[in-house]
Amino acid sequence: MEPPQTEPLDVDRIRSDFPILEREFDGTPLVYLDNAATSQTPDQVVDAIAHYYRHYNANVHRGLHQLSQEASIAYEEAHDRVAEFIGASGGREEVVFTKNTTESMNTVAYAWGLSELGPGDEIVLTEMEHHAALVTWQQIAKKTGAEVKFVRVDEEGYLDMDHARELITDDTEMVSVVHVSNTLGTINPVSELADIAHDHDSLIFVDGAQSAPHVSIDVEAIDADFFAFSGHKMCGPTGIGVLYGKEHLLEEMQPYLYGGMMISKVTFEDSTWHELPWKFEAGTPVIAQGIALAEAIDYLEDIGMDRIEAHEEALAEYAYDRLSEFEDIDILGPPGDDRAGLVSFNLDSVHAHDVSEILNSHGVAVRAGDHCTQPLHDKLGVPASARASFYIYNTREEIDTMIDALEDARELFA
Repeated sequence: MEPPQTEPLDVDRIRSDFPILEREFDGTPLVYLDNAATSQTPDQVVDAIAHYYRHYNANVHRGLHQLSQEASIAYEEAHDRVAEFIGASGGREEVVFTKNTTESMNTVAYAWGLSELGPGDEIVLTEMEHHAALVTWQQIAKKTGAEVKFVRVDEEGYLDMDHARELITDDTEMVSVVHVSNTLGTINPVSELADIAHDHDSLIFVDGAQSAPHVSIDVEAIDADFFAFSGHKMCGPTGIGVLYGKEHLLEEMQPYLYGGMMISKVTFEDSTWHELPWKFEAGTPVIAQGIALAEAIDYLEDIGMDRIEAHEEALAEYAYDRLSEFEDIDILGPPGDDRAGLVSFNLDSVHAHDVSEILNSHGVAVRAGDHCTQPLHDKLGVPASARASFYIYNTREEIDTMIDALEDARELFA
């Protein structure tokens, strides 16, 4: 896949917004290549959090005083900003703030799944799903009697779309698919899957945790019924996630978290729910985090999502090519020119945890393990893998540092 033809990023300028990247360990500079787990946070976002706490810290939607009014406006406008970012024309009514992608998935699974699913119904996932989706729908199926089926992943790391067409039938009620695999780097054809699902009157949930931080998202062009992502992977704070849902679906769904803020009227006998999106945001919400997420979106869009995508794809292809130079390194997933900004790999006869430890001694931070995709690793016949994942502040020189560190691992375990 040819990367977009865009002006390259000014990485040196971007890096100046991230003081953590200046850290050294015993004189060794930090090389942070674990962005698929959590990205770093620029000063602008940290400042937005501090500004909230220093100047208008108050609860929202429950006070008439000035601070509460200011906080409420900023929190509501953060929903508007997210809706604009993902192309949700319904605005804030279609944007629910959660703690993370996992909570977004659980919100739909419980608020929709428990009432809509039953024996004879099917949920279609893929073999590359993150545990956030796989475990959630697996357990909902156990509670409802529905059956979970999995679209195969082929030897190159792509979805078997012929198999998808076989599995998705009129018995399918939900298709849940990861937009970008956090292990393989595969970019899935979610619009095509949405068309197949809708042809069978099924809904589709797109896990955008690894796509929303890196590419332009248009949930309406995808025709996703639900879409979810997390702030901490896109220069935002931890503790904030987003659930997009088509307005008519969210209107029909009953909340599964109850308490303050999400109610309209309460008597000793019964309760009614607040309007969207607040009926799904029980209790004191993620105020500072939501405001900071809006600031992170501003930061990314000032850089340009097309430029971010091109930068990361170029880094992934370069890393793939460098790793491919070695016969004793096995790379998981599609070719280097057709993947998102991450590369998972294994060094022959060396456990991924040991590889990670050696890289860490060189200041290189990568992820090692099953990346919350245990069944996928089982299918691939490997217990774990090391994963290097890239973002706006990473460089080719940092990838070269990782390659040099792998030489040490190779010598140590020879």
